[in-house]
Amino acid sequence: MDFVVKTFSELTTSELYGILQLRSEVFVVEQDCVYQDIDGKDQKALHVIGTKEGKIIAYTRLFDSGQYFDTPSIGRVVVSESQRKFGYGHDLIKASIEAVNNYYNNKEITISAQTYLLKFYTSHGFKSFGEEYLEDGIPHVRMKR
Repeated sequence: MDFVVKTFSELTTSELYGILQLRSEVFVVEQDCVYQDIDGKDQKALHVIGTKEGKIIAYTRLFDSGQYFDTPSIGRVVVSESQRKFGYGHDLIKASIEAVNNYYNNKEITISAQTYLLKFYTSHGFKSFGEEYLEDGIPHVRMKR
């Protein structure tokens, strides 16, 4: 899988379409969660895009300190359901952490993690803090690295 990091204005219309399609497939359809994915924040984010054979199969969006949390953050972490068996989620998180370090010159990262993924994020150095909460009807916990 190949990764690229782009600002919103650098995205092509095909890339934006692929990103929104993947996010909708997983967060709205697969997770059966009705929420406003297009939230007006994509324009402020950096976009980490993972492609395989020219198709977008993995994605995160990154925010600098103060845009979402006090520290830089990683969100909208998604891998196409058919591609998860290859461990691409781990590659995606590594690429996203590296992008935060390179673009924001900061090693501290805060995430809002779906609770069932705690073990996954812990394996990448994140530690949970605070109480579990519902975000768009799904249990989440805040984590820092």
